[in-house]
Amino acid sequence: MSDEVSTPAELRPALEAVLMVADQPLDALTLASAVGHSVDEVQAALAALAAEYAEQGRGFELRNVAGGWRYYTREEYAGVVEAFVLEGQQARLTQAALETLAVVAYKQPVSRARVSAIRGVNVDGVMRTLLARGLVEEAGQDTETGANQYRTTSYFLERIGVTSLEDLPELAPYLPDMDDLEDELTAMAQPSEPPVSPQTPTHTPAPDQEHQA
Repeated sequence: MSDEVSTPAELRPALEAVLMVADQPLDALTLASAVGHSVDEVQAALAALAAEYAEQGRGFELRNVAGGWRYYTREEYAGVVEAFVLEGQQARLTQAALETLAVVAYKQPVSRARVSAIRGVNVDGVMRTLLARGLVEEAGQDTETGANQYRTTSYFLERIGVTSLEDLPELAPYLPDMDDLEDELTAMAQPSEPPVSPQTPTHTPAPDQEHQA
């Protein structure tokens, strides 16, 4: 675990780093816990960052929406972003993206963590690509873990030429069942018990004692 941020000079870049990788708005208390500063300090720093970005005319802005802070594209550059996303959709997906998309399609709704577990690699970057291309979308949160879940979109069905998920080819049997996968991961996480060696008795009764009542 990384050391806590302790000096005011490090507060703003620490907040920027955390917000950069967040996939949902983060409240001041969560951010304060992450960077090791008080809530008041974090709230002041967030407001200062938001004002700084606006003053500098950055292409993004920091907003406090629904009680949480998150980076958003500035509205006046929406057209540029839209053109980039639409153009990017014409490019072929990488093998990693195709494999991740297949897992989402057959296991949806599914969290990033479960997709990563099935593929055996971190899929955060690939998921962002699929979200940006409109092939995958958020589908609520897991009731047990609270993690965001994802599913394929109608655009995904359109791109592969089917009308519903029932029309997908029968590839599901080749993907591990989620329950079986979780059992395997649990077993892997448990340390194996060392082999039991025969114990040597501390006392061997004398022959004449063995037959005593």
